[in-house]
Amino acid sequence: MSQTETISDKDQSQTDEDRPIIVKGARVHNLKEIDVEIPRNKMTVITGVSGSGKSSLAFDTIYAEGQRRYVESLSSYARQFLERMDKPDVDFMQGISPAMAIQQKTASSNPRSTVGTTTEIYDYMRLLYARIGRTISPKSGKEVHKDSTKTVIEELHHQFDEDTKFYVLFSIPEHEEKGLEDELRVLKEKGYPRLLHIEDESILDLTTDDVDPDNIDADNYRVLVDRLILKDDEDTRTRIAGSLETAFQEGSGRCSVKIRDGKELNFSERFERDGMEFTEPKPQMFSFNNPFGACDKCEGFGKVSGIDENLVIPDPEETIRNGAIAPYSGEKFSRHLRDLIKVSARYSLPIDTPYQELDDEVKEIIWEGKDEYIGIRPFFDEVKSQSYKVHMRVFYSRYRGYSRCPDCKGYRVRKDALYVKVNEKHIGEVAEMTIGHARDFFENLELTEFEKEVAEQVLFEIRKRLKYLDEVGLSYLTLNRLAKTLSGGESQRISLANSLGSSLIGSLYVLDEPTIGLHPRDNDRLINILKSLRDIGNTVLVVEHDPEMIKAADNIIDIGPFAGVHGGEVVYSGSYNNLLEANTLTGKYISGRKEIPVPEKRRKGSGKVIKLEGAMEHNLKSLDVEFPLEKLICVTGVSGSGKSTLVHDTLYAAIQNQMGTYKDEIGHHRKITGTNYIDSVEMVDQSPIGRSSRSNPATYTKAFDGIRDLFSNTRQSKIMGYEPGHFSFNVPGGRCEACQGEGIQKIEMQFMADIELTCEECGGKRYRKDVLQVKYRGKNIHDVLNMSVSEAIEFFVDEDRITNKLQTLEDVGLGYLKLGQSAPTLSGGEAQRVKLAKFLSKSAGDSTLYFFDEPTTGLHYEDIAKLLDSFNELVNNGHTVIIIEHNLDVIKSADHIIDIGPEGGFAGGKVVATGTPEEITEAEESYTGKYLSEVL
Repeated sequence: MSQTETISDKDQSQTDEDRPIIVKGARVHNLKEIDVEIPRNKMTVITGVSGSGKSSLAFDTIYAEGQRRYVESLSSYARQFLERMDKPDVDFMQGISPAMAIQQKTASSNPRSTVGTTTEIYDYMRLLYARIGRTISPKSGKEVHKDSTKTVIEELHHQFDEDTKFYVLFSIPEHEEKGLEDELRVLKEKGYPRLLHIEDESILDLTTDDVDPDNIDADNYRVLVDRLILKDDEDTRTRIAGSLETAFQEGSGRCSVKIRDGKELNFSERFERDGMEFTEPKPQMFSFNNPFGACDKCEGFGKVSGIDENLVIPDPEETIRNGAIAPYSGEKFSRHLRDLIKVSARYSLPIDTPYQELDDEVKEIIWEGKDEYIGIRPFFDEVKSQSYKVHMRVFYSRYRGYSRCPDCKGYRVRKDALYVKVNEKHIGEVAEMTIGHARDFFENLELTEFEKEVAEQVLFEIRKRLKYLDEVGLSYLTLNRLAKTLSGGESQRISLANSLGSSLIGSLYVLDEPTIGLHPRDNDRLINILKSLRDIGNTVLVVEHDPEMIKAADNIIDIGPFAGVHGGEVVYSGSYNNLLEANTLTGKYISGRKEIPVPEKRRKGSGKVIKLEGAMEHNLKSLDVEFPLEKLICVTGVSGSGKSTLVHDTLYAAIQNQMGTYKDEIGHHRKITGTNYIDSVEMVDQSPIGRSSRSNPATYTKAFDGIRDLFSNTRQSKIMGYEPGHFSFNVPGGRCEACQGEGIQKIEMQFMADIELTCEECGGKRYRKDVLQVKYRGKNIHDVLNMSVSEAIEFFVDEDRITNKLQTLEDVGLGYLKLGQSAPTLSGGEAQRVKLAKFLSKSAGDSTLYFFDEPTTGLHYEDIAKLLDSFNELVNNGHTVIIIEHNLDVIKSADHIIDIGPEGGFAGGKVVATGTPEEITEAEESYTGKYLSEVL
């Protein structure tokens, strides 16, 4: 049998489901013609040092090919760009399924997009409220519904005994155009000559009595349709139904029934109650993104420009009597406080209770006023009306900001949408719940059999989505949380839950470090989610460094051995057990043969502290926290416990505000002391180093200035008269004008993402041909921009001005980055480390407080060791470093830990423990302590 026959027989025996994904000769970026085989319907983890080529294999090769094949199936309009859409540089690929990438990009910058709308939960909630919501009258608290002859008869039998005598009536029609005399004449002609006085039940006969219309009070009379006795036989029911139908018809959809010597019952075929007409629920009515459903005043944003409650009540723990209301504390307006105290005495209002503990009714009086007390809002309206006076304008501006919309109370939808309730909660109240609480609410809904039947499918979809969001560790997020405020890890886990919710099978999911932002406690839940994605029939490909995730994988591919040009090879492929013995960096760290050492001693610091008191933003429970200076401080805790709120929104913002350089909102707190001990503050977060594709590591670190000077000083440049500007791709002169130095041209696609294509004029080299003729040591400016940082350090070895700037990039583990790599293509972790390198290059001098948000994002153990060296260098130079982190290797290396928790969301926001890592392990409540004790 020939070899060909054997292969084809083997192919026959393998169904499509079993056939693995095969990649041969992949050369994308730094990959060195690698061959990999990825088993189908299994979970494969691709690991390796940063910059070794993991993303090049997972995203730029496998996912890109899956996406390209998808575009091939689209319209001819989309396909016309395909010839110019780069095919991954690979010899052969087989077995690629439809691919989905779940990356760490913040989902949306749209101020209308929330967790609820992104996950479609809010859309299903709108449907649920439109189908089974009960409209409740705000006046009587009773349900609003339309009446019909059938419901009126049922109501009469339900309320009254048989043989009860009653009248069927309707109101005298309104007579704005006609006089009452005309109306009465028309009633007589129609055959309704008798009027019933509603109180004494006397009857006025329009045909016989001498009626003077001026003596008739139309409000006290009704038109009599019939006098009846309540019985449960067919004839009586038919007669009652006929009379009611007539009364509804003549009374423009309204009628009443007066019990003999008893009360009058009003009925309406319209959707109304208590004299109010309501809108019948429909899905658009609950949408704040639709003009029909959005609140008119705030247009569906929930906030309006006006007075900021946090500025008016700076300390909610203070009582009203002790001056909680800041604008009344001065002598000029103190009379309003005296008025409020008088009103409080009259109505027994608890003004000696802290403001935050007051109930909504009391707060309503404080804000809206009562009797002689003006109220905070009317007070500021009065101040605003005097804005022609300078001092009044200054006073008003002191309290300006954004506050909850007074019309919709911040719920974003029109007022009457909030009258519709399911289980006594309107849609705004449910949207303010955390995912954990919303899951309980929807699991335990009390519904009638009819409602269950109507809402079954909608509830199934809501519960399924909430279950997945809860299981990926996002139970602490509220449904109305703005999508733009989510971290990269949270956005990615929401996308993951969405994918699970859509229950696709036979697909390829490519994930980029889904454990980012997750406490070790929550990793197990995430791993179970990925396994369930695999178990329903999908292939899961994860780029990851987390040891737990690697351990859970069915197959592991380790790329290396090092980064950049020294990486791009498959150094290991196989099971977890064999990896423990493999001679690779990952294998050595995971098996414990190599490790990041615990510091021999913890730094004592300078003895000075920055103290933050009464931090109350979001879920923080009035925290008092000390941050000791000249130490490496880690702020830890489970996801959603309040770490970012404490560090970013409150501490960093408050220090910036004291230094006079902060314009955004500042987290609510009482006071901050000790900021005089530091000279400056730097936030090194994961935001891009530049939004423009023109920004890159060379321009950001200013190394490019030195490189351009070198090129302009070559003999060839002098002959051609080239200045340093000719070697910049940002200004006209030496750049290619067809793409204006971008190297790419953007094509706008209808209904699809724009496609970026290489510039045909310069072939993506960014410069004019004559400028590319200028060479320094045999390389032109384009060749230099294509060098990695490590190569450039060797190439410019004698040029200190350039190598000093680049060496810090090498020190933080970014030696593999290309000098000209466009800023938007850098991951969040890489952007953060480029910023760190910039600060390291000028670290001497003033005392600076540095903030880092999860700097280990995207880092292998080997890179974390380098990163810790950089942090230690900063602290040893007299600076202070505060890090929000979940990585145990960084936490165990800290001098001081502040552990926030114990849980996420409402159950978090407390300081669980503070001290050295050793002291944290002794705190029983601390989840971080439990995991730390395993590595110490």
